Amino acid sequence: MMQVAVFKMAPKKRIALIAHDNRKADLLDWARYNRDTLSQHELFASGTTGLLLSRELGLQVTRFLSGPLGGDQQVGAAVAEGRIDFVIFFWDPLTPQPHDVDVKALLRVAVMYNIPIACNRATADFILSSPLMTREYECFRVDPERTQLEW
Repeated sequence: MMQVAVFKMAPKKRIALIAHDNRKADLLDWARYNRDTLSQHELFASGTTGLLLSRELGLQVTRFLSGPLGGDQQVGAAVAEGRIDFVIFFWDPLTPQPHDVDVKALLRVAVMYNIPIACNRATADFILSSPLMTREYECFRVDPERTQLEW
């Protein structure tokens, strides 16, 4: 049975940014528009996306590996460990990805740990413009210490 606990997100959020190849330009454009807001938070990104964000926008970004090389799994692990508060993932639903299972696992972990995940620009805009972005937020998350899954 899944047990939950209250976790607090600090006013300075830890945001993971990921984009598939066909969506990198869209994410970069979105990040450029939201640069000032993003600069007030701690940013993480998968390999190439992180490189683009830091090079093009001058943002400080902690980089994981590229998605196909395990970056999506690293982000999922950071979510499960409570090191990521939410994910902006501009994924490409029309192009098969060699690491589709990793993408699905990341989406599953984000939902299971009750963290916001934006998979398109409109959702990312709504999340980033929320008043909750600049204040402490209490949310319920799976408590891995108390949760036992039955098989």
